[in-house]
Amino acid sequence: MDFEAFQRDGALKLPKLLPPDAAEALRAFPTAGAGVRLHDARLPRLLAPVTGAASALLGMPARPVRAVLFDKTAEANWAVAWHQDRTIAVAERVEAEGFGPWSRKDGALHVMPPVAVLEQMATVRIHLDPCGPENAPLRVALASHRRGLVPAAEAAKAAGEHQELICLAEAGDVWAYSTPILHASDRSRSPSRRRALQVDYAAFELPGGLRWAGVG
Repeated sequence: MDFEAFQRDGALKLPKLLPPDAAEALRAFPTAGAGVRLHDARLPRLLAPVTGAASALLGMPARPVRAVLFDKTAEANWAVAWHQDRTIAVAERVEAEGFGPWSRKDGALHVMPPVAVLEQMATVRIHLDPCGPENAPLRVALASHRRGLVPAAEAAKAAGEHQELICLAEAGDVWAYSTPILHASDRSRSPSRRRALQVDYAAFELPGGLRWAGVG
């Protein structure tokens, strides 16, 4: 595993990291197009190989703190402009300095943390189906994770200042990203199904009495 490349680029492919039996079990979870947040006692076990890789990339034992399952099909085919993931899922609302605003997504409580929190995290994208060039692979702006928070209106311009990586994958492949990296996704040009489980990892506790929501 190329730890230095991950630190430099903010993105790293981990081929065939997810065992076939775990991939099959994850495919059985209910989906809802543009993202359903998963919380299930089976997830920590199914994610064990990915959790080990995330821990290696973060340099200390990490745990999954949010899981979102995306299911792009001909009927649910969306595009996402250049952006950063800016919120985290927490167990309950606790007012803490630097955290806010608050929101609910798919019933889960979220808050925007200071950028220093995001910069200590890793996000993995677990591919449950093949994702070729016609099937809306994620696009990332390499090394953009070191820019801090980028205003939404400037995200596309900022991404254009970096080398773009097209994240192709086979089923079972995992892409790991530094959580604040700039990324985007087009509409699929292929009718084939593209399911991907996105999991956020952290190796630290939140300050001010806040607690991670977790996944199981």
